[in-house]
Amino acid sequence: MHAFDVLGDPVRRRLVELLAEDDRTAGGLTDVIGEEFGISQPAVSRHLRVLREAGFASSAPRGTARVYRLEPRAVEELDRAVERYRSLWRQRLDALGTEIARGRNGPARGRDDPARGNATPRHEEP
Repeated sequence: MHAFDVLGDPVRRRLVELLAEDDRTAGGLTDVIGEEFGISQPAVSRHLRVLREAGFASSAPRGTARVYRLEPRAVEELDRAVERYRSLWRQRLDALGTEIARGRNGPARGRDDPARGNATPRHEEP
């Protein structure tokens, strides 16, 4: 499964957010996710399995609990994949910023510009 597919699910994104804060037990994750999303322990377990199989999380027994941790390597790989798109968005956002700045510097001489004699008439209420 592709990383974007894995993180396309809001439950899995939330699990990754929780694991980014700290390692957590399966029970602790189930409590939070169950409360926030209203899903059962088996459903949370299936999402955790998807994260493990995709390399986003690992788990290890600790006493009677199973502790999950975020795998930084998967997040780094995702960051590299997203980097290709960042450069495209940077260019577009820079262009948008330029257009916004132009708008602040004064109105464009366009369709509703009274100086050009083509303002749209406004009807006022009596």
